[in-house]
Amino acid sequence: MDIKRTVLWAVFALSLLILWDNWMRYNGKPSMFFPNTTQQAKTAANNAPAQPAAAQPDGSALPAGAVAGGDTLPVQGQTITITTDVVKADIDTIGGELKRLELLKHKDTVDPTKNLVLFNDTPDHTYLAQSGLLGGPFPNHRSGFIAQPGVRTLGDGDSVQLVLESQQGGVKLTKTYTFKRGDYNIDLKNTVTNVGDAPVTPSLYLQLVRDGNKPGGESHFYSTFTGPTVYTDADKFQKLAFEKIGTAADQHATKADNGWIALVQHYFVSAIIPPAGMQREIFTKKVAANLYAVGNVLPMGAIAPGASVTLDAHLYSGPQESAVLEKTAPGLELVKDYGWLTIIAKPIFWLMTHIHALVGNWGWTIILLTMFIKLLFFPLSATSYRSMAKMKAVAPKMQAIRDRNKGETQKMNQEMMQLYKTEKINPLGGCLPIVVQIPVFISLYWVLLASVEMRNAPWIGWIHDLAAPDPFYILPVLMAVSMFIQTRLNPTPPDPIQAKVMMFMPIAFSVMFFFFPSGLVLYWVVNNVLSITQQWVITKKMQKEKVK
Repeated sequence: MDIKRTVLWAVFALSLLILWDNWMRYNGKPSMFFPNTTQQAKTAANNAPAQPAAAQPDGSALPAGAVAGGDTLPVQGQTITITTDVVKADIDTIGGELKRLELLKHKDTVDPTKNLVLFNDTPDHTYLAQSGLLGGPFPNHRSGFIAQPGVRTLGDGDSVQLVLESQQGGVKLTKTYTFKRGDYNIDLKNTVTNVGDAPVTPSLYLQLVRDGNKPGGESHFYSTFTGPTVYTDADKFQKLAFEKIGTAADQHATKADNGWIALVQHYFVSAIIPPAGMQREIFTKKVAANLYAVGNVLPMGAIAPGASVTLDAHLYSGPQESAVLEKTAPGLELVKDYGWLTIIAKPIFWLMTHIHALVGNWGWTIILLTMFIKLLFFPLSATSYRSMAKMKAVAPKMQAIRDRNKGETQKMNQEMMQLYKTEKINPLGGCLPIVVQIPVFISLYWVLLASVEMRNAPWIGWIHDLAAPDPFYILPVLMAVSMFIQTRLNPTPPDPIQAKVMMFMPIAFSVMFFFFPSGLVLYWVVNNVLSITQQWVITKKMQKEKVK
């Protein structure tokens, strides 16, 4: 009974199943294995009451004529562009909404000659940051705002501001956007002034609106999450699938005095972070066909005539850099999705950052990290390869037992076990050490896949972006060659069909790796080369010992 080969077949079948599952999730189908995070929310969140009408600030809920701005003369909308060293932002005076955000340090996935545009408002893609007041015919994201004069580019300064004002229903709303040097954090200051004769009790809403499409350039061979997320101290991190928003399955934390809401896509995140300790409602809403909103509603209390109340919030919109996210808000680093092995993946990434600090190149970092992990597991790998070498040495005897006991399974198994005992072979010795290492290598896979640091990062020669596929397919070909050599070093399956399948596997996997990020393929190539070297050395050593 060849248990090792059975385990290898199971691993191969599981790999194909996971690949199919990723394909299904990429195309919006439900996963066969992983329930949506919202299904795992706490009972309190599951039983939360429905959102009040005030907590649903979509276009249809706004008062008529809001675009003109009730108490002010109608203004013609204009786009104001703010430019810093890291972003170029377009803000519309109609609603004061952030309608375009270009990241100047990151290239577009589809067209690397252009910068990545995260926020946009085009027929093909909608991604906006909006805010306004509820509780009356007050200024909102459809009202006309007047921009105050000021500098629009960062220049030699450390920050640049845009001040927008709108008045309606006896209330003046002043929005102040503050952009800072080298920072993807945008300060959002909203000042509400009661210019009427009676007290008002407005609520401020802050929301992100996006279509449900995947980002351009996403691979069909692996799936990454795109959609809203919510974080509170009580309910922790929750993912919300676009297709479940507005349905009975749309379950998440709805009230808190902490946390944040965000929209996540591969490598990037936009998060609205209200002030800590301030009560807020958390809402999601399907605004239109394939258009969704996630946001907060924050009561501002009673404001007497002539009085003002200011609420400071933040909008982080940029790359998922772990160190930056951790400093920006508690729990925000969780948007960098390492899957279910986060507890292993985070230390691996921590080690990678320290290696990178020494070598200054992410390609060499991957190579050195892979070598370190192989060295760490050297004793286990050595045990596995010794067992495989013994199995290969006795393969003719095992085949003879099979031929001699055709149709007599029980007798064949008895003779196999006796052979294992005589030759001092543990049939599980070749696979158990490998099984122990699998969680580490799966974690490393997710670290490389999720790390924006690999994006646009060169290695050597033809590899200019470790997050993009190898343009000349050199690494996938090396991957196929290394897998073929590994197959030849392993014991040959007795079944001819099995043997042909094992020979075909390197070709199948190399085709799949044509579309994987080159950083991932580099890791697999280095891992295979080190495994081949270790297995070859151990096999030769055992052959010499046998001759003696």
